[in-house]
Order: sequence, then C-alpha cells, then structure tokens
Amino acid sequence: MVQSVLGSLVLGYRPLWNAARKLAGVQLYVHGQGTALVDAPHLLRTIEELWSAGSPPLLLSPRSQPLLMDLLEHAPRGAPWIEVPGSWLAQPALRERARQARARGLRLVWSGALERLPDAETARLFDNSLLHLSGGDAVHALQAAAAAQSSPLIAGQLYDNVASRALLAHCLDQGGALAVAGWPQEDVLHALRRQPLQPAHEVMQSLLKAIEQDQSMDRFEQILGEDPLLAYRFMTYTNSAALGLRTGVDSLRRGLLMMGYGSLGRWLMEQLPHAAAEPDLRPIRSAMVLRARLTEQLLESGAGKDLRREVYLCGLFSQLDELLHEPLGTILRRVPLSERVYNAAVLRTGPYAPSLELACALESEDAGSIVQLCEAHELEPEYVNRALLRVLSELTVERPAARGDR
Repeated sequence: MVQSVLGSLVLGYRPLWNAARKLAGVQLYVHGQGTALVDAPHLLRTIEELWSAGSPPLLLSPRSQPLLMDLLEHAPRGAPWIEVPGSWLAQPALRERARQARARGLRLVWSGALERLPDAETARLFDNSLLHLSGGDAVHALQAAAAAQSSPLIAGQLYDNVASRALLAHCLDQGGALAVAGWPQEDVLHALRRQPLQPAHEVMQSLLKAIEQDQSMDRFEQILGEDPLLAYRFMTYTNSAALGLRTGVDSLRRGLLMMGYGSLGRWLMEQLPHAAAEPDLRPIRSAMVLRARLTEQLLESGAGKDLRREVYLCGLFSQLDELLHEPLGTILRRVPLSERVYNAAVLRTGPYAPSLELACALESEDAGSIVQLCEAHELEPEYVNRALLRVLSELTVERPAARGDR
C-alpha cells in the first residue's frame, strides 16, 4: 500500500482577507516531517483532487528550502501560488529554479520586509508580494494617512503583521492592498468594546430568506451555525421561560424543531433592528465558523450526526468569551449543553478536547505544537491534514468573473 504524502507533512493555515472583509484565499503552511523527503508532485496532485472551481485561491508556503525547490521544479502551470522568501534567493540554485518556474507560468509570491524590497530584476520573477510590516512601517503608514500624504504601502500586494484596526483600514481602504494575512482580532474587539456585540445582519437576512423560500431544516441549521452570537442567542432564547418548553434544548437542530418556522421568523424580525453591520467583525465571525467546521471534521470518522452537531457547537462557542467579555464557563452554563462541550471548551478535557485543540493549533505555522498534539492524542498526521484540506477546499470566495486561477 502506497503511503499518502499527507502522512509526511505538517500543515497549518491562515486566511487572507480582502477590502470587503471577505475571504480572498488561504495561506497553507507546509512543513516536512523530520528528515523524510516530501513528494512534491504527489502533494500537488492531492490538492488538485480536493480543490474545485469554487474552492478558495491557495498560497503554498513551504517552510524548508528543499521542499520549495521541489515544488518549483514540479508544479505545473495553474498550480496554487507559491511563496518564495526573499532571503532564500541568495542561493543561486533556488533563484534559478524560481526563474524556470516563472517561465513555465507559475504564479510566485515574493515574501519579505517592506523595507527590503527586491531589485527590479528579481521582482520580475513574481506576480506580487507578501510584505511584512514592521512597527516602524506601521507608524510611517499611519502618519502618512493622517497627514494626507503618499503612503509607503504598495497597492496590489498582500500584507502581513497588520496588528491594529487603524493599520488594517489603511491597508485595505486607502493603501489598495490585495489582502491581509490574518486579522487583528484583539485590537478590533478592543475598539468595539464599549458597544454590546450583536449577531450579523447579513446572516439574519439569509435565514429569513431561507424561511421565506421554505428551504430545508438542514439549510436553516447551516445558516444559524454561521454566526456564533446568533447561534448562542437562539439557544438561550429557546431555553428561556419566554418560549416555555418543557425540556432543555441542547442543539440548534432541536431548537429549530421545537420552535417552528413561524416563531423563528418572528424572533428573527425582533432581533433584526439591533443586528450588527460592522464589516471588521466579518473575518472574526468567519474564522470562528472555520474553527467549528474543522473541529467537527477532526472528530473520528465513525461519529454520528448528533455527535458531530455537538462538536461543531464546541468549536463555534469556544471563543464566545472574547465576544461577550465574560468567562467562557459562565457563558456556556446558561444553556444546557453537553458536559462534553463544556469540558472541551473550558477545561480542555474529555473526548472533544483533541479535535478542538488540533483545530486551534492548525490556525498557525507552529509545526511543533501540531506534532505534539497528534502524538499526545494518537491522531495520524494524514488524517489531520486531510481533514484540514477538505474543510479549506469547501470554503467559498467571491471571485471576479475573469479570474479562474486556483
């Protein structure tokens, strides 16, 4: 039996967000396992098999020079974008491999500090850049914006280390950035701390439209699960005295069945005037939903639908403390969730803890933590990596009609 290439890799990811505060693509960190050689053509074929026309653009970020060299040699035209750290181009063999890859039509992304841009000859090898902003760059950019002067940022590029909401707005709204890698969640939530956060207006509207069109219960549950605040508020309402149900509601599905379409629609209409339309919250909400999907997918393959719904809520609610500014244990005790959910989200114990911990660890390029968790919980790297790629491939982006690149 041929071993899958996914068993010899450690993967991690980071979303890329555009000016509309929507998903523009995904950066996929690729680490080799130990001294084992990675079969780059096999990796590329595996991604091609999982990806579809609707999947998000992918930026491959190999974390070793041999792996990058192999990808540059074997990746065909139309393959995912490949990140090339500028500091590695000092190696003549790697530079030549990048030149050959460019000649074959590969889309390459130079990465490095904004203050150390490549020379013109090197820049011609790349479609664009992933530029790391230093503290000095941030100060310079924000001072230029305040004085209505020309920004040091370069339009059409990807930006990394965007650590504040003000810098984020400058990058995406004035600087013409193609996207930012990651999102300054802590600073955005700090800036909005004086106002109680509300469920998203767009998600409520989507659910009201689904009710109007008499769509399926599965679709209702899916939409409701696209906003952690809306899902939590729904569960607190279905368990309140106002609804008067005799038994506790421990899942979105059960709540929908007990509430009925008419009552759900009326409840949503009551919530709608208070809904949030803050664009900077959209990536935070989307990242929480992505964690929930990954937590669910990492559960053992034989688990039933009810358990998967439970694990999804475990991932979805795992960051509610950051939104509601209360201890997570206090928040979760307000609804009759399974002890398994509470134990995993609050105590990091129990049968759901491995899935949640791995889902959190995969949100970074810290290969050591991912390997350690896989070993501690006896999870095969291939299983974890395939679950990650499956979830990422099912994400959707709004693409310009003329762009068909993966």
